[in-house]
Amino acid sequence: MTSEYSRLKAKQRADRDQYHPNASIRIHRALSWLQRAEQCDDEDGRFVFLWIAFNAAYANEVSEEYRLSEQQAFAQFIERLLGYDSAKNLYNLVWAEFTNSIRALLNNRYVFQPFWDFHNQKIAEHEWQERFDQAKKSASVALGNQDTHRVLGIILSRLYTLRNQVVHGGATCGSSVNRQQLTDANKIMAKLVPIIIELLMDHASGHWGDACYPVLSEM
Repeated sequence: MTSEYSRLKAKQRADRDQYHPNASIRIHRALSWLQRAEQCDDEDGRFVFLWIAFNAAYANEVSEEYRLSEQQAFAQFIERLLGYDSAKNLYNLVWAEFTNSIRALLNNRYVFQPFWDFHNQKIAEHEWQERFDQAKKSASVALGNQDTHRVLGIILSRLYTLRNQVVHGGATCGSSVNRQQLTDANKIMAKLVPIIIELLMDHASGHWGDACYPVLSEM
């Protein structure tokens, strides 16, 4: 079975002369990390590499004065991609995965940031529980309204909390306590990231903003 990386790399080689330079570097970098994720044989590493691939696709280099939070940035990026997604691949992903990994993440308190805010004594116990219940209701309403952007925003917020735990050393490599959320996250990201890269490739003639740390020629 052809990997998603191999399929997308072949497409990139055929079409890359038509890409805008800032889209081209995003696609090239994202594909390199997708390949690394597919080669990885552990859940921790796979999640990190998939997140880097996602980050490579959406992150912009902007001035510090106007820098948005990371979650705002990728929410705007997803919203733009949804406008291009005439085949509804993102919508279909949400519905195909809802009864499995998405529902599991929505019900998992360990990837809900207010839960950790309570344990860090920033909010009261009833506050995180109320927010948790409200977030699940909000997701249900969004699903009922077929609001793909809202659902993906909620899911990516959960994944971002998991990303912070892993990348900032808040989890032990190979730990048994976070296996389920990592497994569910990887099921989603392994399907989401290739869809994102392909939508970017299909609309790579447009301007997607300057990529972070552009490639510089030697002086």
